[in-house]
Amino acid sequence: MQSDAEKLFNRISFGFLLAVLISCASLTDEATKKESGSIYLQLGVRYMDLDKLEIAKENLQIALTKDPDNVQVHNAYAFLYEKLKDDQQASVHYERALALSPDDWSVQNNFGRFLCERGKYKDGMALLLLASSTQLNDKQWIALTNAGRCELALKSNQSAKAYFEQALILNFAYAPALLEMQKISFQNREYQEARNYLERYIMVGAYTSGLLWIGMQTEHALGSPANAEHYQQLLVEKFPLSYEAKQLKPVLQ
Repeated sequence: MQSDAEKLFNRISFGFLLAVLISCASLTDEATKKESGSIYLQLGVRYMDLDKLEIAKENLQIALTKDPDNVQVHNAYAFLYEKLKDDQQASVHYERALALSPDDWSVQNNFGRFLCERGKYKDGMALLLLASSTQLNDKQWIALTNAGRCELALKSNQSAKAYFEQALILNFAYAPALLEMQKISFQNREYQEARNYLERYIMVGAYTSGLLWIGMQTEHALGSPANAEHYQQLLVEKFPLSYEAKQLKPVLQ
């Protein structure tokens, strides 16, 4: 027969084992939820890319339910609310993401851009400078370009140009920075530079009506009517209803 001490020991051992098993089950359940949340996050982002915003919202809501402290879920949710024109909810989720991970460069970049676009330049620039300066950010050119755009909104064109140039040093073919530099070069009447940036952009980016409009005027300024005609035709063919296309007659007279 077992002694009282042996019985007590067995009870304690059994209780300890049961606690361990329950703990392991809880950990497994929590890991499963996080993994599932990650899948729904990816689906939500994918549907956003396809501009299927309602389906994206459904998936991100599930991701948030399964993993409410996931920084990137809040980051994605905030961006979705931007697309839905709900700035209040976008701000709520950006702030939550930043509170969960103050050093996350992706959140810093997105929230900084969001604030600059809404006139909160000081707070926006502070976040963008953090995002562009951390060595953990392997895409610093994105934050630098957003900082440049923020400076443009403040009419600080020289500072903006410096940020775009830094972005292009890091990524020679970054289309948004090339597009901004084309505009600045044209405004500064640096027509050869404007042409160079346009040609670099065309290799990596999609046409825009503004790009073709400036390209056409640049070629006129450089005395290249054939090139100007080429951009004019592209503008009319690709963007016939654009503001720029409607301005063609006054420019060509």
